[in-house]
Amino acid sequence: MQALTIAKNDNSIADIKVSQVEIPEVLDNEVLIKVCAVGLNPVDYKLVENHPDSWDDPHVLGLDAAGIVEKVGTNCEQPFTKGQRVFFHGDLAKDGVFAEYAKAKSNVIAKIPDNVSFEAAAAILCSGLTAYAALFRKMNLTGKKTVLIHAGAGGVGSIAVQLAKYLGLTVFTTVSTKKVEFAKKLGADFVIDYKKEDTTKVVKKLTHGVGLDLIINLVGGIEVQKDLDRLTYNGAVVDILNTPDLTNYDLGAKGQSVLSVNLGGAHRGGNKNQLNDLATMANSLVKLVSEGVIDPLITKRIKFAEIPNGLKLIKEHKTEGKIVAVI
Repeated sequence: MQALTIAKNDNSIADIKVSQVEIPEVLDNEVLIKVCAVGLNPVDYKLVENHPDSWDDPHVLGLDAAGIVEKVGTNCEQPFTKGQRVFFHGDLAKDGVFAEYAKAKSNVIAKIPDNVSFEAAAAILCSGLTAYAALFRKMNLTGKKTVLIHAGAGGVGSIAVQLAKYLGLTVFTTVSTKKVEFAKKLGADFVIDYKKEDTTKVVKKLTHGVGLDLIINLVGGIEVQKDLDRLTYNGAVVDILNTPDLTNYDLGAKGQSVLSVNLGGAHRGGNKNQLNDLATMANSLVKLVSEGVIDPLITKRIKFAEIPNGLKLIKEHKTEGKIVAVI
C-alpha cells in the first residue's frame, strides 16, 4: 500500500516521502481500517521534526483517520464488522494513518453516524478531543460563567469556542489580526487581537477587575505565566503545551487550579479506562456534529500527496480551522 513516511534520521517536512509498505497485520483486539480521510494537526509536523527513537524506519505518519472496517482481529473488546464506518485517534508511538490502510485497538475506535462524512469525522479527532477533554474532563463547570480560549481560530481553539458556547459560557478568545473575523463568526463574545491589544488589560477591563473563571491555553510560552493574573477566585486554567512556574505563586490563596491535557498519553499511560475514554469522547463529539451543534470547520481539503504542503501551512500559521486530506 502507499503511505507517507519519514526515515528515522530525517527531521524535516521536506523529507516526507510516498512509500510502498506492507498492509498492517491485525493482531488481537485490533481492527484494520481502509482509510478514507485523515485530519492534519500541528503534532504531525512536530513529530516529524522531533520523533521518538523507537519509531520504525521508515515510519508511517499521521494520527487521525476515518474509514471503513476491513478486517477485525480476534478477541476484540468492542464489536465491529467489515464495512462499518469508523474513526479514531492513533498512538504516536506506532505506525500512523497517512496511508491506504491503518490499524487501531478496537476500544479506541468510534462509529460514524450516517449523516456525518468521513472528512468531518477525521477533522474532529485530535483537535476536538483535546478541546472536549479540557472542558468536559478537566474543568469543574459548576458556577462558571466565563472562559478565555487562546488561539480561538486554530484547530483546537475553534472547536473549544463552539463547545464553550454550547455550554452557555461567555467566551473570550485571542487571535492574530487576520483571524479576528473568523473568530467572530465562531460565536466568540469577545475577540482579542493579541497583535494590537494587551490581553491582560482587556480581560481586566471587560471583567471589571474580577478575572476569568476558566482559561484554555493552546499557545504555551510566556502566556501560561500571564494567565495566572487573568484568573479569578476558584478559577482554573488548562495548559496544553507547558505549565507555569508556581515557585512564587500561591494557588491556594485564591483556590485556583492549574491542569493539563495530554491526549496521546492515554495510549501509553497503562490505564485502560483512559484508553476507552478516547472512543467515549469521540462518540460524544461526533454526536454533536451529527446534531449540527459543532461544525468541524474544514477550511481546506487536499489530496494524499499534498499532505506535506498542508503540514507546512500549519507550521507557518497560515491556516484557519482544519485541513483534511481525502485518501
